[in-house]
Amino acid sequence: MHAPRRLFLLGFFCLFLGACDTSPSLPPLANDAVILAFGDSLTRGTVAPEAQSYPTQLAQLSGRTVINAGRPGELSAEGLARLPALLERHQPDLLLLCHGGNDWLRKRPPQQLAANLKAMIALAREQNIPVLLIGVPRLSLLVSTADLYQTLADELEVAYEDEALAEILADNRLKSDPIHPNGEGYRRLAQAVYTRLQTLGAL
Repeated sequence: MHAPRRLFLLGFFCLFLGACDTSPSLPPLANDAVILAFGDSLTRGTVAPEAQSYPTQLAQLSGRTVINAGRPGELSAEGLARLPALLERHQPDLLLLCHGGNDWLRKRPPQQLAANLKAMIALAREQNIPVLLIGVPRLSLLVSTADLYQTLADELEVAYEDEALAEILADNRLKSDPIHPNGEGYRRLAQAVYTRLQTLGAL
């Protein structure tokens, strides 16, 4: 088969199957690596026991230290102000960034959220800390991840997990209330992040 035809077919199957992953790889995490899980109530594990939060369950899956830096009710602008001290204190080997739910709930401008997320990623990169961005859905009749997360991931070439939260929050069996997962929902989020870290080479 001629090379151009092979490339055409490869591109076709990538589009048809969604099998081609353009997300950048992550550096391998040493056994003593520190992961900072940063966000709002979805990171804190609101409504579920602390042992069922996604950072705690991710620590169990990965064998790494995962710091739960979730703050319920926090807007992205507040998160941006809080993040520098946490990066300085913990000097993590990876930042898991899951923020923006409260901006959607309070109808803050999407452009403001995008700018705040971009600034958070820049803060981490200034310290050579890799980032995994976790997409957050806008809650509506059809729960789906807000497009701005994919746009940011593409623009900044940042590692990205785009589906897990939307799938969890679209399933009432995995929720404690309209906006928070239950223990099983957080377990699935932890598993999705763990699998993504494996796929991208961090674990």
